[in-house]
Amino acid sequence: MPEKMLTPYEKGNQNQTTLWTECIAFYEELARRFPNVLRFEQAAVSDAGIPLHVGVVSADGVFDREQIKREGRPVFFNNNGIHPGEPEGIDACMAIVRDLCFEPERLAALGKTVLLFVPVYNVDGCWNRANTSRPNQEGPELFGFRGNSRHLDLNRDFIKCDTLNAQFFNKLITAWDPDVMVDTHTSNGADYTYTMTLIQTQPDKLGSGLGPYMRSTMLPQIYQDMEARGWPTTPYVNPLKDTPDDGIVDFLEVPRFSTGFTALHNIIGFMPETHMLKPFRDRYESMRTLVEVTMAFTVSHGEEIRRLRAEAKTAQRQQKEWAISWSLDEKNPGSFRFKGYEAKRHPSVLGNYTRLSYDRSKPWERDIPYYCNFVVDVKITAPKAYVVPQQWREVIERLQWNGVQMTRVEAPQTVQAHYYQIGELSTRAHAYEGHMFHDVVDVEQRSGTFTLNTGDYIVPLDQDNARYAVETLEPQAHDSFFRWGFFNSVLEKKEAISDYVFEDLAVELLRTEPELKAKFEAWKAANPELLSNQDAVLHFILHNCARHAEPEWRRYPVLSIPCTTH
Repeated sequence: MPEKMLTPYEKGNQNQTTLWTECIAFYEELARRFPNVLRFEQAAVSDAGIPLHVGVVSADGVFDREQIKREGRPVFFNNNGIHPGEPEGIDACMAIVRDLCFEPERLAALGKTVLLFVPVYNVDGCWNRANTSRPNQEGPELFGFRGNSRHLDLNRDFIKCDTLNAQFFNKLITAWDPDVMVDTHTSNGADYTYTMTLIQTQPDKLGSGLGPYMRSTMLPQIYQDMEARGWPTTPYVNPLKDTPDDGIVDFLEVPRFSTGFTALHNIIGFMPETHMLKPFRDRYESMRTLVEVTMAFTVSHGEEIRRLRAEAKTAQRQQKEWAISWSLDEKNPGSFRFKGYEAKRHPSVLGNYTRLSYDRSKPWERDIPYYCNFVVDVKITAPKAYVVPQQWREVIERLQWNGVQMTRVEAPQTVQAHYYQIGELSTRAHAYEGHMFHDVVDVEQRSGTFTLNTGDYIVPLDQDNARYAVETLEPQAHDSFFRWGFFNSVLEKKEAISDYVFEDLAVELLRTEPELKAKFEAWKAANPELLSNQDAVLHFILHNCARHAEPEWRRYPVLSIPCTTH
């Protein structure tokens, strides 16, 4: 047996995390020594030109992706270092893969399951090392930075794909279609006794079989196994109010986040968040345990998980309605036995306010409300297909990266279709992850006759990736392409007026368009303070008149072809 390789964490004082160069060299050496166990290679580059790597561990030396799919082997995916200031997953994964290489019994226990892993996802941030960017965290001595080289948070980029990293991730998920994912993190927030907290995919996204299975079978087993191995675990501590005393709220995993994104592909996702105030050694050990426990469950139940995933994909092909927006159910909380610390409030020495602190000498344990249910607040009738005009290239690319099946129009054709007319928006006052995100979308569905041009794309919903198409193309969905600003140009009028000319025309329009006159009278009654504002008066008439309407203004360009029968 060759001498066992040690990770930088194991060589040091257990308060150190690996450098990117050390990490990659470690895996390359493992792959050289164990070519029948580990396949490790560069798969892409980051925005700063730094290589992105992917590793595959197989107990019987089968690495070919198509053969793995053909044989129906379970795939467990571990993503690390999306926030390199939260690095324990990077170090834990190195040790797990090393032990699989060096310990035949551990490797044999994988069976037919394949371990797919990304050693460091945010490689740009991993190179940007310091010990000051996370002031509320206990160790390690040096660590990476949350943002990438474009100062973007990659755990907000999975849908919009501004970065090469996200494009790589989209394509990787499509190519491998893993069954379970663990994306490793460290948490900020309240103080409590636990080292490990856990976020899971919103069960509603996983269908009537896979979702309940995750909630009632998989999660309880993970919690039980973590307790048995010395790392009691709590749901992610997202307090309803200031402290956990009043209850905690499940995190709504929308698709900008990794676990929300993978849910669009019917993948069970977990985001373990270790507690930032616990020693790095404890965070490392608990993270390694969580990854091992979840992978072991996938190995033992992989066939059942794959069956439930297949059923979910089949069911959504015929789905008649789609929920596209959820809100927290505050009326029906569950309960969780929580171990916390006494919260105290006392005057701040910095200003005239009361500050919060936790007294670790006074732990407590009791049942607290656990708000883990979400109710549908927007639902749409499933169309037969969407039409994405070819000029919206950025949207089409992302659909393609995610394996969405599309056909191109071969000759001009006329169709009856639904479309959305966009009403008033509430847009964030400041940029959010490089975009002016639309927080509220007021839309009206209308019908019309449209000519599809040669080269336009038809996206049928009778396909495995229907959920991805629905949640990105329906403008009211939490993380739709519209809300991220991919269609912002349709919100701009292109023609202007000269007020001294339009003043007389406005009088004529009010005389000849009764609907306009009624709208104007209502607007005047609601906005008397604006009647002295000539620009406001004339533009209201311009924007609401029929004669000079711009057909494309505020018309969402993606069409919905309705089903003839349901």
